[in-house]
Amino acid sequence: MRDPRPFWHPDKHADRRQFLLTRGRIKTAIRQWFETEGFIEVETACLQVSPGNEAHLHAFCTEYVPDAGPSAPRYLHTSPEFAMKKLLAAGEARIFSFAPVFRNGERGPLHSPEFTMLEWYRVREPYTQLMDDCATILRLAAAASGKTHWSWRDRGCRVCEPYARTTVHQAFARHAGIDLDKAFEGQQPDLTKFAATVSEIGVRVASDDTWSDLFSRVLAERIEPALGLERPEMFAEYPTHEAALARACTANPRVAERFELYVAGVELANGFGELTDPKEQRRRFEAQMVEKERVYGRRYPIDEDFLAALAAMPEASGCALGFDRLTMLATGATRIEQVLWTPTA
Repeated sequence: MRDPRPFWHPDKHADRRQFLLTRGRIKTAIRQWFETEGFIEVETACLQVSPGNEAHLHAFCTEYVPDAGPSAPRYLHTSPEFAMKKLLAAGEARIFSFAPVFRNGERGPLHSPEFTMLEWYRVREPYTQLMDDCATILRLAAAASGKTHWSWRDRGCRVCEPYARTTVHQAFARHAGIDLDKAFEGQQPDLTKFAATVSEIGVRVASDDTWSDLFSRVLAERIEPALGLERPEMFAEYPTHEAALARACTANPRVAERFELYVAGVELANGFGELTDPKEQRRRFEAQMVEKERVYGRRYPIDEDFLAALAAMPEASGCALGFDRLTMLATGATRIEQVLWTPTA
């Protein structure tokens, strides 16, 4: 049962205070490590022309009223990604940010409408390096919290153990009995085949489901709860059409240079070998917005300035990590509000 008292109630604050102090120690340790690695901390504007173009992420919209001329919509960003990539195009090579980000319609034990995202980029370095970065961040958080065994809902993980690396294909075969190769027709996903396979393993299939809907449902029900148990796990090589901002793997263009970090069944981070082809990026954004309009009846504009910067951006890898979730697991908190200094009303 949730505590009905406001967060500022002295007794409730006293209960949360140790979590919040540990949050500060973790942030300090991570910041110091990035600086020793030659990274520069940057701050990006929260108000953007586009909040991002992923079909199932929803933004907060406001209105910009200039001194002269018509007003225009602006959005609170769902990630600092577009702005940080513009800085890479400007010439920065190693940057990181603890950015406040905003996602509408998301609230629960692991979700807050406003939260902190730790995001960082390395120019001309492989995305596998970000996996090692994530492992370092876990060790730093463990040292700052004094806890090396983290748990979530009866699932545990020894976070200082060497991480496992599992491909999406391997995990679907191991935990759901699904051969993803059979869900494709050549290079393209085959909805009919995949729907039949998903139905066979007892996962619900609706008449209007897309391939991505089914993929996400199997992932949530069968795969995620089994990831990051006993030791951290890097869940890698997503199907390319499930990685709108990542480049395809050279050896197999059906999968992308994308991974997610899982600890105790909880997703903590999402990393990419970044796509730098503006034409392909536009195509993917437009496809995402077609899907958003189909499902939700609305779409977001495409940031043309971002696409222009992408053409000038060098090859890079980037990762976004949910800092509040990291703090939750490191401290043993059970709700995200326990590790936010001033939770959203």
